[in-house]
Amino acid sequence: MVLPLDLLESFQGNVYEMTCAAMKRSIQINLAGDDELEANKGKIVSTALKQILTQKVRYRHPDA
Repeated sequence: MVLPLDLLESFQGNVYEMTCAAMKRSIQINLAGDDELEANKGKIVSTALKQILTQKVRYRHPDA
């Protein structure tokens, strides 16, 4: 499965921030591509969310 549901269920952070980060990462993947995209059958949003939940990609609020 592309999306790690166990990590999504146990996520304790700010869901709004995670959603915004997933949207921005999805745009980055769409423009530049990613090695994981082919393994995930071209599912851009799922790939972005997985990278955020597994902390392959880190995000922070611009005001922080």
